Amino acid sequence: MSSGSGRAAAAVAVTGVGAVSAAGLGAETCWARVCAALPTARADPLLAGSGARVSCRVPAFDATALLGASVARRTGPFIQYALVAAGEALRQAGLDPVDWDGARVAVVTGSAFGGAPSWAEQARRLAAGGRVAPLAVPMFMTNMAAGYLSLALNARGPSLAVGTACASGASAIGLAAGLLRDGSCDLALAGGSEAAVDRLTAAAFARIDALATRATDPATTCRPFDRARDGFVLAEGAAMLVLERATDARARGARVLAELAGYAASADAHHPTSPDPAGRGLEAALRGALAAAGAGPGEVDHVNAHATGTPLGDLAEARTLHRLFGPDLPVTAAKGALGHTLGAAGALEAVLTVLSIDRGLVPPTANLTDPDPAVELQVVRGVPLRRRSGLALSTSAGFGGQNAVLAFAAP
Repeated sequence: MSSGSGRAAAAVAVTGVGAVSAAGLGAETCWARVCAALPTARADPLLAGSGARVSCRVPAFDATALLGASVARRTGPFIQYALVAAGEALRQAGLDPVDWDGARVAVVTGSAFGGAPSWAEQARRLAAGGRVAPLAVPMFMTNMAAGYLSLALNARGPSLAVGTACASGASAIGLAAGLLRDGSCDLALAGGSEAAVDRLTAAAFARIDALATRATDPATTCRPFDRARDGFVLAEGAAMLVLERATDARARGARVLAELAGYAASADAHHPTSPDPAGRGLEAALRGALAAAGAGPGEVDHVNAHATGTPLGDLAEARTLHRLFGPDLPVTAAKGALGHTLGAAGALEAVLTVLSIDRGLVPPTANLTDPDPAVELQVVRGVPLRRRSGLALSTSAGFGGQNAVLAFAAP
C-alpha cells in the first residue's frame, strides 16, 4: 500500500460482520463452509416446472425465534435475513444501539429483487379469491430492509436502499463508506440481502439460459471458472458490515478486522444482460478502486471474484483480471459453495474478503475440478491458500452493465 496521509485520514474500518447464507446462520459458519469447499446446493422440488432443479436456500431459519412473532409476521425473508446479519455484526463490533446517538448512524442496504417473492405470493392469494396481507406493501418494497434496520436500531441518519442488480451489496458498502468520509454519519451498517428463490424468479432466469442445468449431482451444479460451467444456482442470504472511521474505532478500543480502502463503480454500456467481453467497465472499476486506495495493481494480494459460473461472465472477468494483474495473482470465487445470492452476493463476498485478510487465508473455489484453460489465473482450489493479504479486491457485477469493486486493506 502507498502511505499517503490522505488514505490514513479517510480510513474506514470494518469492526463487525454478520451473515446469513445457505451454509446457515453466522459469518463463521459461512466462512467455514467456503474454506472447506463444500457446496450448499440441493435439489429443490419447490422449483418444479420453472426450469431450475437446484437452489441454495437458507436452512432452518426460524424468524419467530430469532426476531419475535410481531416482526416475523410483518416482514418478508429478505428483511429478516438483513436484521439477523446486522445483529451479528453489531455484537462482534461491541456496539449497542442503547449507547449511541442514532442521528449519526446510517443504514445502507442493497437488493436486486427485494420483496418480489412476497409480491408473487400475494398475487397468488388474490388470484385465488383471497385478500392480500394488511402489510403487504412494506413486504414488497426494496427499501424496507434498511427501513426495518433503522427502526430496530434507532438509526436516524441516512437510510438508503441501493439497486444495482447483483452488484447491489457491494454498491451499498461503497456508498456507506462515502457517508462516513463526507461526515454524514459516524457509524454505518451496510450490506445486502436477498430471498428470491421462487418459481417465478427461477423461470425468468431459466428463460435467458442463465441457470446451470447440466449437472447430475445437485452439489456440483455451480462451477466457477470450470470448463464444464453452464450457469449459476439461485441462492438466498444476507451480509452486513459495521463501518466506522478507523480513528473512532481505535479510540473506543474496537478490534479492526480490515479497512475499506477504496471503492469504485462503472457501467459497461454494452448490453442489458450480457457482460462486455472486453471487460472495459470492470477494468475501469478495478482501476478506480485501486486509485481510491492509493495502490497499484502490483500491490494486490488476492481477488475475490464475482464469477457466477456462466460461460460468458467468468471468461470476461478472467480476461480482465489477467490483463490487469497477470496470471499469478491468487483468485477465489465463493459461488461454487454458496450459489448466487444476487443483490446480497457482493456483501457476502465482502465479508469473506475481510475474513481472508483477518485470517491470512484465501478460500478455495468449490467445484473447480477441470479448470478452463482459457481462464489464465491462479484460481485457488482444493484447500485454502495461506497468504497474508495487505490488499484484497472484491468484484461484483450485475445486469444493466453494473460493476462495483471494493478494496480492503489490512489494518
